[in-house]
This record gives sequence, structure tokens and C-alpha cells, in this order.
Amino acid sequence: MEKADGLLIDTCLLAGRIMMESGSEVYRVEDTMNRIAVNANEPNSNSYVTATGIFMGLKSSHYTQIENVGERMINLEKVEAVNQLSREFAEKKVALTTLYKELKRIDKDTPEFPMMVQLFSAAFLSAFLMLLFGGSWMNFIPTFLIGGIGFLVKSSVKRNFELRFFDTFLTSFVIGTLAFFFTKTSLAVSFDFMCIGTVMPLVPGVAITTSLRDILAGHLVSGLVRGTEAIIVATSIALGIACVLFIFGGLLP
Repeated sequence: MEKADGLLIDTCLLAGRIMMESGSEVYRVEDTMNRIAVNANEPNSNSYVTATGIFMGLKSSHYTQIENVGERMINLEKVEAVNQLSREFAEKKVALTTLYKELKRIDKDTPEFPMMVQLFSAAFLSAFLMLLFGGSWMNFIPTFLIGGIGFLVKSSVKRNFELRFFDTFLTSFVIGTLAFFFTKTSLAVSFDFMCIGTVMPLVPGVAITTSLRDILAGHLVSGLVRGTEAIIVATSIALGIACVLFIFGGLLP
């Protein structure tokens, strides 16, 4: 019995951790964990989820475990995969052991878009956002290039350094420096609009939205943690561009 309870809690905690690390809201994580427990014939379960840790317990056995939540990112593919598995478990299409194994697979091997697709998506997004905010078509190609380079810098720094928020700061600094270069050499006509377009993919819009939804749902701790994290990311972006303006501001046309 204890072994079965342990497997159930391990499964619930794993599902919750994947969802939290992938950017899901707290109330959705708790709902998924509780539904898995109910469908495993454990209606009296308690879950408590924060942005940094997950607690899960079963009243029938007084058995409780804690799971640490690591780095948080936005990966809705994983959230959808966990939700789909949860639905299949509710429909008795998969057993608890299979659910746990599939969750382990999702945690490690969830497919992502190829690197080139992500690169060109970031580049095109930057260029079109620049136009959306009022920039000139003369800035399109420079902004496209800066957006792609910024994505490469962020990916490389995040992969090689464990210092949080440093990747965002360095990326915004590189973006500002490249925008200054293109403007100074007359290859582009607007430093401001290029910076606006290329930093927009860095802005933590999903994190801000999730923070507000958590706060409105009554999960104040998680909402404040995520909101603070989003503010630090936005500050890192601002500091990167501010450093460029401090160094090269007097040379801008």
C-alpha cells in the first residue's frame, strides 16, 4: 500500500513540477495533481504549489512529499503533453505506472522546434514588431539580423552560464550595440525602433500574465514570486540598453 501511495505521489509531483517549470499557472497545476489522485482512487489528497516548491500528501496514509521546482521557462508543449496524459489516465487508457514513465520521458525528451526555426522566428518577430511600433522599412533587414544574433547570444549564454538574468542583460547589451553600429554606419535610420523591436522577444509577457492570474486566483506567494522575477528580467533588459546609451549615447545622430 505504501509503495502504491509513493508511486502516486511521485507521479503527481512529477506532473506538477513539469508544469510549473514550463510556465503553467498554480491553480492549473494543483487541479492536474488532484485529478490524477482522484482518478487513482485517492479522493482525499492535498496539494500546495508555489513557484519554487510543490507539496503533496494523501490523508488516507498521512504520506507527504516535497518536490523542488528548478528553473522556470515557457514551454507550453510540455504543459499540453502533461494535460493530455492526465486526460488519458482519467479515461483509463493508461495505467499509473505508464503515466509515470511517460511523464519521465516528457521531462527529458519533449521535442522542440529546430534551432533554425527558432532563430528565424525570433528574427522575423523582431523585424515585424519594429514595423508595428512605427519603424521604417529601411530598418527591416538590420532589425532582422539583430534579432537573430540576439537569439543566438541568449541561447549560448544561457547554455554556458548558470547565472540567472545575465543572459538577458548581455543579450540586450549586444542588441543595443549592434543597433548603434547600424545607425552610425547609415545602414539603418532609427536606433530607437530597432531596439524596441529586438528586445520585445525578451520581454516576460507570459510571466507577467501568469503572475496576475495567480494573484487573482488567490495564490499570492507564487504570483508575487513570478511578478518579481518578471520585473528583474525587465530591469535586466533596461540595464543592457542603458549601458549602451551611457557608452555610445553621445555618438548617436
